[in-house]
Amino acid sequence: MNFTQDTLQQCLSNNREIDQWFPILEEQLAKYDINTLERIAAFLSQTGHESLNFTATHENLNYGAPGLMATFKKYFPTQELADAYARQPEKIANRVYANRMGNGDEASGDGWKYRGRGIVQLTGHDNYKACSLAVFQDERLLEDPNWLESKEGCVIGACWFWTTRFINKAADAGDTDAVTRLVNGGLNGIDDRKARYEKYINILSS
Repeated sequence: MNFTQDTLQQCLSNNREIDQWFPILEEQLAKYDINTLERIAAFLSQTGHESLNFTATHENLNYGAPGLMATFKKYFPTQELADAYARQPEKIANRVYANRMGNGDEASGDGWKYRGRGIVQLTGHDNYKACSLAVFQDERLLEDPNWLESKEGCVIGACWFWTTRFINKAADAGDTDAVTRLVNGGLNGIDDRKARYEKYINILSS
């Protein structure tokens, strides 16, 4: 396997900060046993897809009304409701993430506070709390969630998520569908994830 700053740049071709990302990835992937060709290729293909090659480190919720009705139909079943929330990311987050994943109701603001962050889009009060306890042995991320958008936070948060869901096992089997379900909860973007995985396998094994 050839995991270097150069091969990482080939994988995340449009990222201009590879020199900053690589040392963090090199240290943390080893620490979390994401340390084989298949595991690293799977990790990079999934996180690269979720974060647009590590360039988007928080969830984009700037939806217009049509997007809300298409993406979050359960929460925006009518045109009138979608129009009332369109292009207001904070309001959108507070509605769609209310009363789940440990979040409070819409008025609590938890949906926005604990929106998707990092290269794996860690989401929800309970995930933030569990990650914080594992990494820091306290609950600091509930008060300072922006750490998950730092490069260190992005990588450590993603590695924590990966290991707590035992994704290495699916990665070892080369099962991109299974890996994607564990990361995403479904098969959203599966074609891109598979294409990335095959590309990264070739790059990292060269």
